[in-house]
Amino acid sequence: MTVQPYLMFEGRAEEAAKFYEKAIDAKIQDFMRYKDAPATDGPPPEGCAPGPAMTPDKVMHMSLKIGDATIMASDGMCSGKPNFQGISLALIAKSEAEANRKFAALGDGGQVQMPLGKTFFSPAFGMVADRFGVSWMVVVM
Repeated sequence: MTVQPYLMFEGRAEEAAKFYEKAIDAKIQDFMRYKDAPATDGPPPEGCAPGPAMTPDKVMHMSLKIGDATIMASDGMCSGKPNFQGISLALIAKSEAEANRKFAALGDGGQVQMPLGKTFFSPAFGMVADRFGVSWMVVVM
């Protein structure tokens, strides 16, 4: 069994994918827009009808490979209001230099929650919310 995070960027998924490619070397694995879905004979299921902000070019599903992990994501219902509360993604760095680079890149346009620094359990640990509001814990292990 595998558990994978699935993030709803509410209209900013493609922007997020490009940001993560550059910031933390993410690789886009799957990428499907709403317009790529097959046509249906009847109305879409309740809750799946495109809202006024949703366009055929928005991301229905994508997956990003980050190291050995996969994160899946979507534009969701394109509300423009992503909400990533109560969860953080842990990014395990192999060195302090790598942790510093990734922390700074994720923090570009975001907000440092705990500066990267030495702790009793790691030579470098810090917490940052990126420009999309996703919380990251960067740690050297």
